[in-house]
Amino acid sequence: MLKTILLLLFALIVLPLIALHYDVPLAPAQKDMLFAMLKLYVIMAALCFVVSEITRNCSQVDKLWSIMPMIYTWYFAWAGGFDTRMTLMAVLATIWGLRLSYNFWRRGGYSWIPWAGEEDYRWSVLRKTPLLQGRLRWAAFNLGFISFYQMGLVLLFTLPAVMAWQGKGQPLGWLDYLAAALFLGLVIVETIADQQQWNFQSEKHRRLAAGEPLTGDYAKGFLDTGLWAKVRHPNYAAEQAIWLAFYLFSVAATGRWLNGSLVGAVLLLILFQGSADFSEKISEEKYPAYSDYIKKVGRFFPF
Repeated sequence: MLKTILLLLFALIVLPLIALHYDVPLAPAQKDMLFAMLKLYVIMAALCFVVSEITRNCSQVDKLWSIMPMIYTWYFAWAGGFDTRMTLMAVLATIWGLRLSYNFWRRGGYSWIPWAGEEDYRWSVLRKTPLLQGRLRWAAFNLGFISFYQMGLVLLFTLPAVMAWQGKGQPLGWLDYLAAALFLGLVIVETIADQQQWNFQSEKHRRLAAGEPLTGDYAKGFLDTGLWAKVRHPNYAAEQAIWLAFYLFSVAATGRWLNGSLVGAVLLLILFQGSADFSEKISEEKYPAYSDYIKKVGRFFPF
């Protein structure tokens, strides 16, 4: 996990510098819309940090992960005069955000008290890491990585909507339609994967609560059927690919296959690699059969 964090920090510094040096400079209108949302990002990241420190619940960023992209993309669409491409991107981000928010809500992530709700189990495990033990060390990690880094990443992977301004007024082309189709298709895949996991975990916990024996697939403790028989993390795989598809809109708008707005999607790929490493380490310790599952099934690809 520490290696992943260091790699993320390195990439966060180096990739934007490369983009600034080689890519076409942002127009004044693009800078204005970006700076406006940068201010919002700083406010929300600081709020997440303060609330998580007071409540000792570090899932405050998780509550906003699916909400902030909707806000960012609709602001960009508004600032761009509701250009067709930018508006389409905002609509797609909203479909993604509402679905993910629902899935987070049914897992207990949201509460009538905004700062309450269940904390991601991985944070409690990470707190036991020797390097992060102690109130000050954890507070520094919370401030730098959980709050400001992750909230910054949310803004970064929506930046193709800013880059799309360069194609303002241009009609949608084949690449836009391909990007939209890929985005929606991947949202469907992610929905199916999350539903399969929800069905499995709900039944497993129902049996445990009722004192019933766990037999068959439930005896292993983890899901390895359906999409989960093809890849170990179909929801993670779809999530990463969704924002790569979103990036294609910036390519359609600018005509450049490589532009600065790719930074967010690349950082997201690195984050999910580290997150999967950490989650699987926990699963291997918890479920004896998980090691065999790793050997037989690919992580993000079916090979």
